[in-house]
Amino acid sequence: MNRNQIKEEAPLADRMRPQKLEEVVGQSQLLGKGRFLQRCVSARRIPSLILYGPPGSGKTTMARLLAAASDSTFFQLSAVMAGVKDIRTVVEEAEHLRKHAGKKSILFIDEIHRFSKNQQDALLPHVEKGLIVLVGATTENPYFEVNSALISRVTVLKLLPLETSDIRVLLEKSLIDEERGLGRLSPEVAPEAMSFLAETAGGDARKALNALEIATLSTPANEQGNILVSLEDAKESIQKRAVRYDKNGDQHYDVISAFIKSIRGSDPDAALHYMAKMIAAGEDPEFIARRIIISASEDIGNAAPMGMAVAMAAHYAVKHIGLPEARIPLAQAVTYLATAPKSNAAFLAINRAQADVEKHSTEVPQHLRDAHYRGAVNLGHGKDYKYAHDYPDHYVNQQYLPDSLLGAKYYEMTELGEEKKRKAYMDKLHNQ
Repeated sequence: MNRNQIKEEAPLADRMRPQKLEEVVGQSQLLGKGRFLQRCVSARRIPSLILYGPPGSGKTTMARLLAAASDSTFFQLSAVMAGVKDIRTVVEEAEHLRKHAGKKSILFIDEIHRFSKNQQDALLPHVEKGLIVLVGATTENPYFEVNSALISRVTVLKLLPLETSDIRVLLEKSLIDEERGLGRLSPEVAPEAMSFLAETAGGDARKALNALEIATLSTPANEQGNILVSLEDAKESIQKRAVRYDKNGDQHYDVISAFIKSIRGSDPDAALHYMAKMIAAGEDPEFIARRIIISASEDIGNAAPMGMAVAMAAHYAVKHIGLPEARIPLAQAVTYLATAPKSNAAFLAINRAQADVEKHSTEVPQHLRDAHYRGAVNLGHGKDYKYAHDYPDHYVNQQYLPDSLLGAKYYEMTELGEEKKRKAYMDKLHNQ
């Protein structure tokens, strides 16, 4: 096989697809000994599945191999192109195969999240009766994108991005495979080029393999007829790593969750990483700023009350100067909050107060009621109220809570930052 023959064939990633499940690299959480899919194959019982994972993690390959391992006829549709009519055609063929050949059928639907509700509903009776085993593939969280009726009839399996070491194994296999890979060209790939491709692929085996093929086929042979692929060749043969992030799905929720937890956990570097990821993926900067404001109050609170002012200023900057410059005040706010003393006392306090409001019916004590309108005094409003500013230290001990909640304690201050000073001040007032 010469270079021209290779050029005319399918891409390297397609040619190097595993031929049996034992050849699959990665996904040991599903295919390892005693794991779910390994058990299904051993029992020759493949349930309807949705394979959920990032690009290049092996969803299509796994579906094909499961069909082969269970001796099932494999049908494939793309949700982008197929409609209800195509589903009916597959169902008719599956019925014929079951009746006349006793064959089971697996229907693989790529990008199943793109199916409309009607298209998804058209699958339900056939999946429920077991006429077809549905294997759907999606890069989007199926719990957001697939209707609940279909979700209830399938098992959702999450595929993980391949590790850099896994991709390195696949690249090395392709270099020595003379039948399906690049072995007959005998390219020499610099170790740093291999490392670069494996790391830059971001867990996507397809991206790494196809980049290796481009680098090999586009690098001229030297005078000795050898193809020497350098780091620079590799860099020119792979696109910039895409940030895996879907603004309406679980990546959106997972990354913002990690962002807030990193601030709460006093890790400014992790917080900056997640914020940089959101900005690179095109997240709305005002959304980021709003979350920073919430964190300033919920997690930092009165231990560092200036945190709220810094957060509000960052939000103002985002609205008035926009990206890319607004990333700087956002970073200032994030680092301020992540390195500030922490208190969730105010957050817990309002939760406790709201819980009591829901449980108890209360009345404002008479001496606290408004006495400014005509007739209020006749009702006893404001009687015996003590004006705090008339007393030493501008404090006087009197009842403020409703009768039914006397003794309730909501705000439990910490011994951190500014809150420690406030606590000492309040203890002094109440103990005088």
